[in-house]
Amino acid sequence: MGYLVIRLGVIGLSNENGHPLSFSAIINGYDATAFRSVNWPAILQYLEERDPAEFGVPDAQVSHIWTQDRKLSDAIAKACRIGCSVDRYEEMLGQIDALLLARDDHEKHMEMAMPFLKSGMPVFVDKPLTLSADELRSFSPYLENGKLMSCSGLRYAREIDGLRKLLPDYGEIRLIRGVVPNDWEKYGVHMIDAVFSLTRARPVAVTANKRARHDSMMMEMDDGSIFQLDALGRIGKTFHLDVYGAQKQSRHEIIDNFSAFSRCLKHFVRQVRTGEPAVAPSDTLASMKTLMAGVSSRGSGLRVALEHARGLAPSLSTS
Repeated sequence: MGYLVIRLGVIGLSNENGHPLSFSAIINGYDATAFRSVNWPAILQYLEERDPAEFGVPDAQVSHIWTQDRKLSDAIAKACRIGCSVDRYEEMLGQIDALLLARDDHEKHMEMAMPFLKSGMPVFVDKPLTLSADELRSFSPYLENGKLMSCSGLRYAREIDGLRKLLPDYGEIRLIRGVVPNDWEKYGVHMIDAVFSLTRARPVAVTANKRARHDSMMMEMDDGSIFQLDALGRIGKTFHLDVYGAQKQSRHEIIDNFSAFSRCLKHFVRQVRTGEPAVAPSDTLASMKTLMAGVSSRGSGLRVALEHARGLAPSLSTS
C-alpha cells in the first residue's frame, strides 16, 4: 500500500541560488521550454543530462511556491510543474505537509522557518542554517524532535560513496583538504558536511589564514588530524576533496549536483514520514559552530576553539 502524497511547499529565491528550481524539478520533473525563460542554463543543462526515470521522490510533490516576486514564482511554477503560487508564504500553512526553505541567505531563515516549525510542520532549511548562536539555540529543539533538517546536499555526494566505505583502509588520517568556490559562510558548509559524512572526527578549533587572498581555514580535528578548507572566491565550479592517510591517499572531484540533491530530498521526505532525524542533530550543531568559529577567527586572526560536547552555544575561545 502506498503512502498519501506529501505536499511540499518551496520558499525561494535568494541571490545566485537556484535551489528552488533544482529541488522542485528533481521532485516534480520540468518543462524545458518554460525552464529556459527563468534563465538558469547551468541547472537546465544537468537536468537534461538525466534519464527521465531519475526524476521524482516517491509519494512527494511540490504543490506550492512563494518567492518575493509573483511573476518569478509563476515562472518557476510553470517550469517545475508546481500547481500553486502564493502571494505570502504564510498562506501555505494548512495547505502543505512540509516545507523546503530553499534560500541560502541565512539571515532570513529564522523569520521564514519559525511560523511553520511552530505549527508542527517539518521544514528543510537550505545551508547554512544560521550563523547566530541565539538562533541556533532556538532551532535546536526542532532538530532534536525531527521537525527540522538542514545540511548541504554534498553530504550525500555519490563521488565519495566508496570513500565512506573504505576510509578504514586509509589508516591514520593525517590531512583532509577541501576546495570550494565563493565564501566560507555559504560554501564552506558544503565540504564540512561532506567530511562529516565520512568520519566521526569533528573540529575542536579553527584558525583562519589572515595572509590568504581568500577564506582559508585550518580545522584541528578531535582525532589529531587536520582539515584544511579553502573557499577560493569567484572562480568556476570547484568542489574537490583530498584525503591523506598513512596507508592510502585519494582525490575526489564532486560534480553530480543532481544525485546529491535527489538523495538529500529523499532523506528529508523519509524524515517527514518517520519523524526520525535524517542528520544527527549534533552534526548540524557542529557544522554551524564550525562556521561561526571560522568567521570569528577570520575577524580576529586568532585560533578559535570550540566545545561541542555540551550546550548549544558555540562556546568559542581564542588563543
